[in-house]
Amino acid sequence: MTTTHQPPYPPPEPPRGHRSGDGSGHGSGAGHHHGPGAGAGHGHEAGGGHGRGHGHGSGGGHGHSHSHGPAAPVSKHLRKVIAAILIPFTAAVAVGLVVLWPGGAPPHQRSGVGFDRQTQQATVTKVVSVSCKSVNASGETPTGDTSSAEGSSAQQQAKGTCKKATIRVDTGKDKGRTFTEIVQPDQSRQLHEGEKVVAAYEPSAPKDLQYSVADVNRRFPMALLAGIFALAVVVVGRMRGLMALIALAVSFMVLTFFILPAILQGSDPLLVAVIGSSAIMLIALYMCHGLSARTSVAVLGTLLSLVLIGLLGSEFIGWAALTGNTDDNTGLIHGLYPSIDMSGLLLAGVIIGSLGVLDDVTVTQTSAVWELHEANPSMGWRGLYRAGIRIGRDHIASVVNTLVLAYAGAALPLLLLFSIAQSSVGTVANSELVAEEIVRTLVGSIGLVASVPVTTLLAALVVAADRPGPEQTAGPAGAAPAAARTGRGRRRKR
Repeated sequence: MTTTHQPPYPPPEPPRGHRSGDGSGHGSGAGHHHGPGAGAGHGHEAGGGHGRGHGHGSGGGHGHSHSHGPAAPVSKHLRKVIAAILIPFTAAVAVGLVVLWPGGAPPHQRSGVGFDRQTQQATVTKVVSVSCKSVNASGETPTGDTSSAEGSSAQQQAKGTCKKATIRVDTGKDKGRTFTEIVQPDQSRQLHEGEKVVAAYEPSAPKDLQYSVADVNRRFPMALLAGIFALAVVVVGRMRGLMALIALAVSFMVLTFFILPAILQGSDPLLVAVIGSSAIMLIALYMCHGLSARTSVAVLGTLLSLVLIGLLGSEFIGWAALTGNTDDNTGLIHGLYPSIDMSGLLLAGVIIGSLGVLDDVTVTQTSAVWELHEANPSMGWRGLYRAGIRIGRDHIASVVNTLVLAYAGAALPLLLLFSIAQSSVGTVANSELVAEEIVRTLVGSIGLVASVPVTTLLAALVVAADRPGPEQTAGPAGAAPAAARTGRGRRRKR
């Protein structure tokens, strides 16, 4: 316990944001005294935040400091440096949004193929069993090799029992109209009475063939699952979880109202993806984690990693001669909008797809370095970097494995098809359909791995270089700076 000479007026409260102390928590242990005499201050602290003591007595007093809350902000100088980088970047993103903002997706003549067709909601009102022979176009029993898939299916359609479903249109100008659908016995989707379905409409077809069942209506189970997800996020994350859901909704709006229409309008897919993903990054990170130097460092780490991903993706997509036109959906897009650069669209997908995982890694690494600094303020930037990178290595190992397994799970039917064909690994990897996903996964993983040392280094340099300004250490004339003392009365080492 140390004694201080009490000035003729009460000393001011230690400035909020500056903290000093020993141990895992740091706060100012200077007491806030009332009355003349000497006051001794010692601090008790839980967590990180601001410490304010209070003491009473005419002869002597001692104050207790209790600290809770977020980490102290960095000095004004570092805030100015970070702002000098992020403010122009944010302004550039805003200008890009204004310049590239589309007026909506350009109109086109519907092709009636895949998703590009008119649909209505409908309900199965009646299902009866009928002989397949009586309802199929040909009443004759087919002949041929029944060991093949086609021959076996033909035999089932000729001799099996089919279903004749009556479907009622529930929406659109033909609301209340009914049509029939024949369901073959080997069909993967069997219709049931009362089931909600999606009916495709083709106006140019004969009237009795204009409607057909395209899919099942899954709106209710999907909405219920989304509700359970939102509830779980809010219950566990509370206010942070709520802000994360709001940020997710804003990200979806940017994707729906800016990125997709701008690409369809003919803007460069890469430029649109960079502007759109930057906007999503700024909104999501600051909305979820607050406007602070810690979040700003995470933003800078994410930005540098995205730049690396863009450069690597552009180089290897061109080098591997990937066209981006590998399946029916991309072929339909290219047919409807020939001006769209499909390889640029592929690169845009790589950048946007990497953003979500990058946010997770950069925020985690920044928070880890900040907490290490709070636990040991005397640790230099090299020590902070070494400790932070050890945490990052564990994160890298788990996240990279997650990316590869996520692709393998999504592409399992395709990989199974290659296995059935007994194709070698080299043949499978060389096909454009698989090579495209390999490049996408590896480029994103390289950017992810690079984000750990980059973000850790940025965070270590920022917190280690932070020094309190004059306004944080200056006290009244003749009084020792209260904020510069620890809870045990020892001066903090710089």
